[in-house]
Amino acid sequence: MDKETLWVNCPLCSRKTRIKVFTDTVLIHFPLFCPWCKKETIINIIKLKLITIKEPDA
Repeated sequence: MDKETLWVNCPLCSRKTRIKVFTDTVLIHFPLFCPWCKKETIINIIKLKLITIKEPDA
């Protein structure tokens, strides 16, 4: 396994989530749940660049 892997950080609290992605992973409208801040955020990940689509209302 020679691909680089990175952990996805929460866009709200910047802590590590339980999701790990490869450099060629593409996630579109992915519901990312953070176990630390207990919130869910809709994200896109393309070429390891995280883009926040929607932050849920509290």
